[in-house]
Amino acid sequence: MSNHKSRNPVTRREALRRVGNGFGMMAFAGMLQNSLARAGALTGTDGSVASMGAATLDYPQRVKRVIFLFMNGGMSQVDTFDHKPALEKYDGQPLPGGELKTERQTGALMKSPFTFKKYGQSGMEVSELWPHIGEVVDDICFVRSVYTEIPNHEPSCLMMNTGANQAGRPSMGAWITYGLGTENQNLPGYVVLCPDVPTTVGPPLWNNGFLPGIYQGTYISNKIDNGDEPPAPMGDDKTPKKVVVEKNFDPKKLVSYVNNPRFTLTEQRRELDLLGNIEKIRNQQTGDDMQVEAAIKSMEVAYRMQTEAPEVFDIRKESQATLDLYGPGFVARGCLTAVRLAEKGVRMVQVYYSKGDPWDAHQDIYAHKENCHNSDQPFAAVVKDLKSRGLWKDTLVVCGSEFGRTPVREVGASGGGGNVKRGRDHNPFGFTMWLAGGAVKAGTIYGSTDEFGFKAQENPVHVHDIHATILYLMGIDHKKLTYRYSGRDFRLTDVAGNVIHDIIA
Repeated sequence: MSNHKSRNPVTRREALRRVGNGFGMMAFAGMLQNSLARAGALTGTDGSVASMGAATLDYPQRVKRVIFLFMNGGMSQVDTFDHKPALEKYDGQPLPGGELKTERQTGALMKSPFTFKKYGQSGMEVSELWPHIGEVVDDICFVRSVYTEIPNHEPSCLMMNTGANQAGRPSMGAWITYGLGTENQNLPGYVVLCPDVPTTVGPPLWNNGFLPGIYQGTYISNKIDNGDEPPAPMGDDKTPKKVVVEKNFDPKKLVSYVNNPRFTLTEQRRELDLLGNIEKIRNQQTGDDMQVEAAIKSMEVAYRMQTEAPEVFDIRKESQATLDLYGPGFVARGCLTAVRLAEKGVRMVQVYYSKGDPWDAHQDIYAHKENCHNSDQPFAAVVKDLKSRGLWKDTLVVCGSEFGRTPVREVGASGGGGNVKRGRDHNPFGFTMWLAGGAVKAGTIYGSTDEFGFKAQENPVHVHDIHATILYLMGIDHKKLTYRYSGRDFRLTDVAGNVIHDIIA
């Protein structure tokens, strides 16, 4: 290309590329979103709906924001929140009806090695692995009859996060921000927290699919700076130690890609203003270009994040009492950060436990001890902290895995040389999730599995039903939240889904 071509008039796209490269936010702008409302209106920074009137919502809005605690790998329901005395009675015996047809070879029934205890006024039974959750059990609704279709991590994770078994569909967070926008134009509307990219699926779990790119989730690592992620330590008296934020903690590192050391904020603001003026001139000549508009607005969010994001990620600003409430460790940091983001108006925050499939207890169910130890106190702290910050009434907390685990042992070659193990195989046919917040019936149980905890029996709840209920609480009819793509109207719940009205307060 000759140098003479550079003297030609600059197009909008060329200006966007040049200015974007100038302040180093172009790549980040592609995955950021400022969550425009579906009608093109914006929600106010004070949480009010600016120009998106009541007619935009299909139902009264009970919930403004969602925190999704995701235990990737598959938590065992019969060892945590779905006590099955029959497993103790028939331990070591074959399951009536024959061998289970799951992913791997399984053997006889296996009782839980963990004891259960009744908690709260509701008297709900919770495993010894979750004593802190037991303290807040009267604030929780356990759904014990969730099911999905495929007993593999990838399709089940995709179903739980996108409503489909194949990659390529928009995530639930993308649908929510597409439908409602965001409460804070200085932060992404949808944030994903995990020490490292979780599971073998990765970004398809929070992508925008065929929705406009501004609705994609923003992944941020909440990794602790000092190497491998440690478990939350316990004192000799079984009480948590005092939480100390590491000295080298720097919140700016978490969002380093929006900070540019070469250009000041004033210079960046001048470039954005110039780009905006160019866009206005070209709009008058050729009309709107939604892709360019979306990119510019994403860059605006990236610009504003430089001042607000480090503040919201700086957990050092919390009191010692709050830090101790959550406890130490990577899960605690993710949960505390999620509440801080929710407080600042982020529409949906998803906290993944860790990379890979850490809850995948094929070899030994005792692996749940460490997983639960790392999660129990932080998860309960989310409930307690939302109340103390005045966010409980209009925040929904959802907690679960992509599937559960079998009530029988895993054996055979996959279990290790044909030896009987204490592990459990994948179980998509019946597992437990829990929801909490002012919009759900607290201290209740919905649905049940059979006497051994294998299949959903009473009031089966598909993942589509969970999604439909979440959207309903946010004021959205899941059948009406659609996007036309490739000649078809798509939605989060595909062609299924029923709102679970019985769990709504």
